[in-house]
Amino acid sequence: MAGGKERVLRRRIKSVQSTKKITKAMELIAASRILKAQQRVNAARPYSEQITEVIRNLAAAGAGRGSALLAEREEVRTMAFVVVAGDRGLCGGYNTNVIRAAEREMARVRAEGKQTRLVTVGKRPTAYFRFRGYEIDDAFTGFSDEPTYEDARSVAEAVVGRFEAGEYDQVELFFTQFISAGVQRVTQRRFVPIETDLLDAAETSDGPTADYEFEPGPGEILDRLLPRYAEARLFAALLEGSASFFAAQQRAMKSATDNAEDLITKLSRVMNRARQDSITTEIMEIVSGAEALRAGQSGGDDLLADNALHVANVGHRGGHAYAHSSTATRTGDRHDRDD
Repeated sequence: MAGGKERVLRRRIKSVQSTKKITKAMELIAASRILKAQQRVNAARPYSEQITEVIRNLAAAGAGRGSALLAEREEVRTMAFVVVAGDRGLCGGYNTNVIRAAEREMARVRAEGKQTRLVTVGKRPTAYFRFRGYEIDDAFTGFSDEPTYEDARSVAEAVVGRFEAGEYDQVELFFTQFISAGVQRVTQRRFVPIETDLLDAAETSDGPTADYEFEPGPGEILDRLLPRYAEARLFAALLEGSASFFAAQQRAMKSATDNAEDLITKLSRVMNRARQDSITTEIMEIVSGAEALRAGQSGGDDLLADNALHVANVGHRGGHAYAHSSTATRTGDRHDRDD
């Protein structure tokens, strides 16, 4: 029994060691890709900052608020949600946190009597919401690890097109903001209509501003730039989501590797204890067998001696009985003659 238990434990230890190799490799890969994702986030910031500055200058030059992407709806009846998550798992709570946050907000909006629509980015949110019975207007998958600007453009065009067509009154964006390798936060931002804080800041600025001449007019340029601005914001969200995914995966795989090491240690101790029990049992069996063999060899002579003594005693008692019988017979004969 002990030997069989030892074999089972040895197989379990080998299985856990194989899993540990996989999780360790994934941890190292994720750690190396975090840096690349951070670099991509930092590389995309200058574009966003410059296009934001251009929009401010256009607003200062008198660009109107007639753009469809800036128009606030009088009544919000249909609210769309763009959920950005990953294509793969093994990343801790990265996918779950953003999905649950979006689902809670959708439930709150429906409780207010509004309709909700859904656009998913990533296989995980797509599979989750389809399994839950949600209707998904558009689903984009296959680029969550390394999103490109073209990917962001395709998503933004689909969402902005539905907004301009009147299908959506407001669009909320859910993604995971990358703060550091150890901290990521689920974030909700309004995607469209674009918030007018930039225009308000440009109009109320008290500092000196440069005077630009625009050709064509500021309003037309603003109408062309606002879709690019929406694309840039979505691209930044995709990049931050990618960096957050690798950070979460690195932590999850490190935790899995540590757990595998602890499990290997525990199983090794149990296996060593089982091995010791098996060795102790074998030693006891050997010693018991040797003792039985020794007792058998020495006990044979004693048995013969006891048998001989028993026969002698029986013979001695028999002799006494015979002698007593003979004496009784002679006495009887003597009495007969006297009679």
